[in-house]
Amino acid sequence: MISRPQPDEYSAYAARYVDLVGDGPILEILGEQKDSTYQLFTGLHLAKEDYAYAEGKWTIKQVLGHMADTERVFAYRALVFSRESITLPGFDQDVYMENTTFNSRTLEDIANEFKTIRESSLYLFKSLTDEQSKQKGIASGNPVSVRAYAYMIAGHELHHINILKERYL
Repeated sequence: MISRPQPDEYSAYAARYVDLVGDGPILEILGEQKDSTYQLFTGLHLAKEDYAYAEGKWTIKQVLGHMADTERVFAYRALVFSRESITLPGFDQDVYMENTTFNSRTLEDIANEFKTIRESSLYLFKSLTDEQSKQKGIASGNPVSVRAYAYMIAGHELHHINILKERYL
């Protein structure tokens, strides 16, 4: 079981994600999100998938693609830090978005990719010992623990689901 990270295990910026996550078991939360987010995106009318709420904002397909990209990066960092304490660079979400093909794909395809990434993340987090989950490394110039990434993944998803519900749907 992965316990909730302490505030010194993630940056002040990441707190905005960690703080969105409830007090239940994180692996259950991630599993429930996998299903509810998949259903949300696959249940949208096709006319909505290319919608952006303002000029220069991401489309719904891009938002989901960004969520998938971010989870991959966070899970990779969790894997690396569970094995060794090193320093990893940050990633610029806008540069990543400029180099994607999300808008040329179907929303269902991206939703399937997202669901598969989440399943992979769950396998990773389930395989960790308590000691491994507490190990830290440096990412984007900040110390962060492996278990913080489990919460950051869940919170990042909640953050974007909230924005979708407020501005897109």
